[in-house]
Amino acid sequence: MKKTLFIKNAAILTVSSLVLRFAGIIFKVWLAAKIGAEGIGLYQLVFSVYMFSATFATSGISTAVTRLISEELAVGNKSGIRRILKKCCGISLLIAVFSIAVLFFGGEVMANRLLHDARAALSLKILGFSLPFMGFCSCFKGYFIARRKAAPSSCSQLLEQAVRIVLVLCLVTKYNRLGLEYTCAIVLLGDTVAEAVSCIYLYTRYKFDFKKVKSINTYRKSLSLLSQITHIALPITAGRYLNSLLRMCENVLVPLFLSASGNGISLFGMIKGMALPILFFPSTLLNALSTLLIPEMSEAAIQGKFGVVRSVAYRIIKITSLVAIIFSALFFVGGRALGVLIYKDEGVGFLLCALSPIVLFMYLDAVCDGILKGLDQQKYTFWASICDSAIRIILIVLFLKRFGIYGFIGIMYFSNLLTGVLNTRRLLKVSQLKIDLVQIFLIPVCLSFSICFAIKTLLGLFLNPYGIVYIASLCAICGILYLALLWVMGIIDYDDIGFIRK
Repeated sequence: MKKTLFIKNAAILTVSSLVLRFAGIIFKVWLAAKIGAEGIGLYQLVFSVYMFSATFATSGISTAVTRLISEELAVGNKSGIRRILKKCCGISLLIAVFSIAVLFFGGEVMANRLLHDARAALSLKILGFSLPFMGFCSCFKGYFIARRKAAPSSCSQLLEQAVRIVLVLCLVTKYNRLGLEYTCAIVLLGDTVAEAVSCIYLYTRYKFDFKKVKSINTYRKSLSLLSQITHIALPITAGRYLNSLLRMCENVLVPLFLSASGNGISLFGMIKGMALPILFFPSTLLNALSTLLIPEMSEAAIQGKFGVVRSVAYRIIKITSLVAIIFSALFFVGGRALGVLIYKDEGVGFLLCALSPIVLFMYLDAVCDGILKGLDQQKYTFWASICDSAIRIILIVLFLKRFGIYGFIGIMYFSNLLTGVLNTRRLLKVSQLKIDLVQIFLIPVCLSFSICFAIKTLLGLFLNPYGIVYIASLCAICGILYLALLWVMGIIDYDDIGFIRK
């Protein structure tokens, strides 16, 4: 029963993640077409403050709710569960009210002094009102995780995304002529309403589900509930605050220093809001795979099954590498056409080509980070992330104003190479694994780029290089040939296919 429940929850989370990622990127493409790179840049700028504020709103509270309610469920203390949720929701509300006051009354100052763009003031004032709903959602999601029910949280995210997209589609289409300041504010208004709808949905599901909780009327004498919550939430929150703060600083500095070589906010929007989502999109399945493997790796490590740990680590590194390399080659040879096809912007196409060689390190970093957390290496990944953010900020201050967009590309190369190598090396060390670099990296790189250049040249003789048929044919033919040659050369085999199916 436990295994069946785990598989059901894992499937729900994976499917919802894929749907949300796909819907998100389609929505971002539409939004970019409506408001342009400058509008996307302004939205991303405000969104960096939004994410930092969200860290305050949630404050690690979801984890605290999950752990404390799990303990009460184990002894059947129904009144204890209600008490925990009330206390956690109260804490979230207090923090959210403080955040609303700061954002509403300090919006102009933050927009002018922090973001260096007065147009962000209205958006900052609006986004504060989403924080109470975000905090409550975090509490209810923690409850459902403790109840081993993934469906309510996944459904709430899907509902939230649907409301956001529909609302923004209608409002932006109607009021886009008012200018970027109001258009960005409309998008944030859509986010706020979507959060409210998601919160109402989760609260309704909680009320129905709570009736099914069995009560044994057990009284448990324990430490102060507030002390228990802060003991769990504060360490998690401190790490998130620091990481979010560094990311926000980076997002503020990038458009500021890029403005020396052109419209900084437009360049920022092209990089963060348009090019990077496309580069990361193929990794959705890999991230889902690594997420599903976290409990398996953790259980194997605890039980001392290091052979299983090594086997899984080898397969995940191998599959990630092979998938990332072919997409890197496709982005390199077809990036310009893809940028024009999706965003009608050659600048985005240039960025896709320029950043394509680091796709391998992006994917390895993301997947290995997830697996390392399953092996109790979260402290290492946290400090690696903090160091990476700090180094990026230093490099941005030193080089971005002088070298512009090329300086940022160089920083992206250094940063992703650093974190990708560090996390992969750590995973190899922890799992005591040795890999064949020639078979997993060198040969696939030579194969993928050779195939992509050859097929690109051939298709260019018959098809429009900026059409959807050309892009689809390039991806399909190159992918099939690449897999076929890997199979013939023995780089992939039945064991790899069986691993993915399993």
